[in-house]
Amino acid sequence: MGQDRYRSQLSGVAVGLFAVCALAGAGLARVLDNRAPLFAGLSVGIYLLFSIKIADQWEKVAVLRLGRFVGLRGPGVFHVIPIVDRLSRYVDQRVRVANVTAESTLTRDTVPVNVDAIVFWLVWNAEKSILEVEDFVQAITMSAQTGLRESIGRHELAQMITEREMLGRELQRILDEKTNPWGITVQSVEIRDVRIPQALEDAMSRQAQAERERQARIILGQAETEISEKFSQAALTYQNNPVALHLRAMNMLYEAIKERGSMVIVPSSAVETMGLGGTLATASLGGAKAQ
Repeated sequence: MGQDRYRSQLSGVAVGLFAVCALAGAGLARVLDNRAPLFAGLSVGIYLLFSIKIADQWEKVAVLRLGRFVGLRGPGVFHVIPIVDRLSRYVDQRVRVANVTAESTLTRDTVPVNVDAIVFWLVWNAEKSILEVEDFVQAITMSAQTGLRESIGRHELAQMITEREMLGRELQRILDEKTNPWGITVQSVEIRDVRIPQALEDAMSRQAQAERERQARIILGQAETEISEKFSQAALTYQNNPVALHLRAMNMLYEAIKERGSMVIVPSSAVETMGLGGTLATASLGGAKAQ
């Protein structure tokens, strides 16, 4: 039954009262030299032993008198009539957790998945949960498992992987509508894990890798297009301004030969066209003197 249980054991308070009554009866019997006080003390002690019950702060229990419900008891100490009264299970009213698993369930796009979920729920009306449901703990677990399978069948795999919170909220709403008449509310449902077959996982990984490569090629092509457009604009500028082209060429040569020990081979046609023969000779002589 989990945390909801029947208690057959005696409470500590009842045992203490039994001991007090028995000792008091024994003492009076010894003083009066009569066994009647002893029998009376034992009788009262036995009655208190089975009539005094205790419920913890978070618990409620129903009292059935000759099979009829007479009320809820707890928390704390309460009294019942032995033999006549019977107690139901003690109902824990704290927030509880139920683990739910749906194995090999098909999604909307017919993909088998294994889904693990956690259901947070609590009993807000102990009377309804005791009188209207035989075993509400099992009912919650079975309802959550069925609802989880139904939700999986209504969603595609991509939605289940990327929209777990939405799936949890939908399942929480379905369960809460079903359990509220039982005096139970489902506070939240969290999808803990979605597992797919290994072969499908490998295929999805290869698909994602191919998609990334495609995006990289597209970005590279766009960069090449932008570079070619810039080169075309620069060519138009240099075509209408030869001096700018010569200055750019001189700057490029300077950048190439300013580092010591570097060697640059320039076509003779380019040197004659830009009139750089004297400049290169001067630079070479300067480098020789420096050595």
